[in-house]
Amino acid sequence: MFTRRQALMGAAATAMLAAMPPLAAAANEADIAALPREKVTLVAPPYVHAHDQVATSGPKVVEFTMTIQEKPIVIDDEGTTLQAMTYDGSVPGPLMVVHEGDYVELTLVNPATNSLPHNIDFHAATGALGGGELTFVNPGEQVKLRFKATRTGTFVYHCAPGGPMIPWHVVSGMSGAIMVLPRDGLKNEKGEAVTYDNVFYIGENDFYIPRDENGAFKNYDSPGEGYGDMVEVMRTLTPTHVVFNGAKGALTGENALKAKVGENVLIVHSQANRDSRPHLIGGHGDYVWEEGKFANPPAKDLETWFIRGGSAGAAMYTFLQPGIYAYVNHNLIEAVELGATAHFVVEGEWNDDLMKQVAAPGPIQTN
Repeated sequence: MFTRRQALMGAAATAMLAAMPPLAAAANEADIAALPREKVTLVAPPYVHAHDQVATSGPKVVEFTMTIQEKPIVIDDEGTTLQAMTYDGSVPGPLMVVHEGDYVELTLVNPATNSLPHNIDFHAATGALGGGELTFVNPGEQVKLRFKATRTGTFVYHCAPGGPMIPWHVVSGMSGAIMVLPRDGLKNEKGEAVTYDNVFYIGENDFYIPRDENGAFKNYDSPGEGYGDMVEVMRTLTPTHVVFNGAKGALTGENALKAKVGENVLIVHSQANRDSRPHLIGGHGDYVWEEGKFANPPAKDLETWFIRGGSAGAAMYTFLQPGIYAYVNHNLIEAVELGATAHFVVEGEWNDDLMKQVAAPGPIQTN
């Protein structure tokens, strides 16, 4: 007899779990209990909680708490509303940072005010559907998961409650990323240390908002109310919105990212569902971990890089000129028409050697 949890996980996942051996090797709890602990307060993207780029001691247990929030969010300048499902209230969920060998200990809270069960699948974790089977929580419950960060890189996490609920939860905003740094920090292709002055997290989301008979986007009073209509749009594989950090314009204007000439900026970019092609107009990827794995040497001097659906990557750039830089998904239709654009506003002195308008626009010369 299937339990509700098993039914939501899907028949294939249930069969796989049933085939697992009944006993697993127990972690050495005494050794883990003796490790130092650090409690981290997460911050909303595009910002990232304070962390060391190079580990200053041995492995530790890093404690995080995330509260699931089901809430409406406005996703464009026309007032279109998505009944979002979120980790900690933001789309994407917060970027978590640890070092290789650390233990990630997450308390996941699903308040009784929510209407749906949720969980979390860490692509950085090993076993139990990335933690999905061990973190399934109904409204009014909380759960605590611990996993060891054994591989360095940037990784997606997302909700995966089973069956068609998985894509629905993901495209309703329920994804984020975790960055596992090497204990001795990032390295270039020669093995030399590279550091960043600032780090920003850009989560790309594709949304599928149903329209009414007049072509206007529909609003719903709860996530569940719009489920059937939204699934129909999802099955077209054609998003109505492709945005950074939850909404068109979320990282432009007053919300633009700030930097200075000479600063090394690390950009972590995730896409939990579709492929993306990040491009910094007027800049480059000095070092790009396109697949998001720091154990591999970075590519250099890329104009555009590729983020596979269901993954996160990282790119580092040293800004050399002041001005406004557009950071886009270089499917330019998605960038311009659907919203996948962010801005960096960079302060500093202009360098004519790098770029100069030699002659201003004027009449065409005839001789």
